[in-house]
Amino acid sequence: MAQRSALVNYASSIIGNRVQAEDLVQEAWLRFDEASKGRFLEDATGYLYRIVRNLALDSKRRDAQESRVTRAADYDVIANISADEAPDPETVALYKDDYARLMQALGELPERTRIACEMHRFGGAKLREIAEYLDISVPLAHKLVADGIDHCRERLGGWP
Repeated sequence: MAQRSALVNYASSIIGNRVQAEDLVQEAWLRFDEASKGRFLEDATGYLYRIVRNLALDSKRRDAQESRVTRAADYDVIANISADEAPDPETVALYKDDYARLMQALGELPERTRIACEMHRFGGAKLREIAEYLDISVPLAHKLVADGIDHCRERLGGWP
């Protein structure tokens, strides 16, 4: 609970909605509590941040999908949007390993570097926002993001 405010800020930086971020943090805590029953977690805070990040990214994708669907006036357009968004099994299999390697690479980073990298690459946060959130200078935020991206590129053999 000591990290609650920071987690809400982190989720809010990804989805851009503080009220929804509060709900995500609550959901993350419930999932964390269930997953950690009966076992010691070495980096519990990092694990909680990953849960929040994953929930926030899922929520952002779901909201974007719902927004496209609700803007579509024609049923055929809605059907095509939904069909186009669902990846085929081959695509899922192809990117599942890449995703796992990316998550592993991010997990290897120091917490502050990982947060800065995730906020920038996944949340679209600007360096100024990252610096403010982490209470660091903008040049240090830039260095953390660059270091995180370099590490992930090295681990994945290239990352955009």
